[in-house]
Amino acid sequence: MSDNIKELNVKSFNDFVSEGKCVVEFWAEWCGPCKMLSPVVEEIAKEMRGKVKFGKINIEDNQEITEKWDVMSIPTLIFFKDGEQVERNSGFIEKKELSKLIKSSFL
Repeated sequence: MSDNIKELNVKSFNDFVSEGKCVVEFWAEWCGPCKMLSPVVEEIAKEMRGKVKFGKINIEDNQEITEKWDVMSIPTLIFFKDGEQVERNSGFIEKKELSKLIKSSFL
């Protein structure tokens, strides 16, 4: 994982999403579409460094958060602004579309 994306868990999740603009990717090791989405998120995280924070949370290790946020399929991206969900996307998304979604949600 790059320096641009923070690995989250039960302890760090709330602090991470509580302030500012952030995108959290819910994923699992065995998920094919998650493996396809990861490099896309990496690229965008690098491009938007300083504007939007990016985090990843493994659903296998963090079921409590997965249930709290009603993540029913993966990959799921949840967009937070100051702790509130402002947008959500489930499934693979192309870089261009993800970039548009982030900009329309935050910028």
